[in-house]
Amino acid sequence: MPRYALTLVLLAAALAATPAATARAQERLELFDAHLHYNQEPTPLYPLEMVLDIFRRNGVTGILATSRPNKGTHQLVEAKAPGLWVVPFIRPYRTRADIQTWFNDDGIYDLILDEYRRGYYRGIGEFHIYGHSAATPLVKKIVNFAVERNLFLHAHCDEEALLLLLSHNPKARIIWAHTGFSTPPARLKELFRTYPELRGELSYRSGITDSTGQVTAEWRDLFAQYSDRFLIGSDTWINERWFSYDGLMKGYRAWLAQLPPEQARRIASGNAVALFGPRKTE
Repeated sequence: MPRYALTLVLLAAALAATPAATARAQERLELFDAHLHYNQEPTPLYPLEMVLDIFRRNGVTGILATSRPNKGTHQLVEAKAPGLWVVPFIRPYRTRADIQTWFNDDGIYDLILDEYRRGYYRGIGEFHIYGHSAATPLVKKIVNFAVERNLFLHAHCDEEALLLLLSHNPKARIIWAHTGFSTPPARLKELFRTYPELRGELSYRSGITDSTGQVTAEWRDLFAQYSDRFLIGSDTWINERWFSYDGLMKGYRAWLAQLPPEQARRIASGNAVALFGPRKTE
């Protein structure tokens, strides 16, 4: 090979190994948004076509869809948008006030049954539950309903409530919204080791990066051991989160680009495919 050609090959290889090139490669990752609300009280500020365009321009090819009431989820499913995989969850709320009382309201169980009859739901949540509120008979009934029907639970909760949910049925499959917000990585390791069906969703999660935007050593170690247990999400619970959606996805891409490619692919969308891929038919 001529010397100048060899030089060009070596230069190209060096450029491909730079952080900028790695970042460009990560920008091509498909993203699955595992904490998406399309709320409808009473009319969304963001119409459906605008929302679908937001997904397209951010490379979001799948969403875990929930809404309050569930009408917004119906719309996302029924849109059958090309290139968008919608994984619908039943939200146990009719209005925002239900957040405070759903775990003691038998009418919520009726709501879940009615929605489940649509035939396309893969889980229940996101629901909010704290402390001993997770011990009510209704919550246990809902956990068992989910297990019996191979549904996931998407729980926004503290650790006490999380452990109560898991105690109701050892087969419960729980996605922990925000991964406990600030639960130390060492404790997360213990929980993941003890509960193999527990997953963590990372919206609003603090401590992943330092003040310079670099993934911390603790989280690098956690991802190295458990990159198959994490999902990313936007948590569009208010319109401001839709307004900042581009920035949220850019932020994920920035720190995913710092991880080994196989870890980044799992967290970006691979874990969602493993969890929610088409069910096998008997």
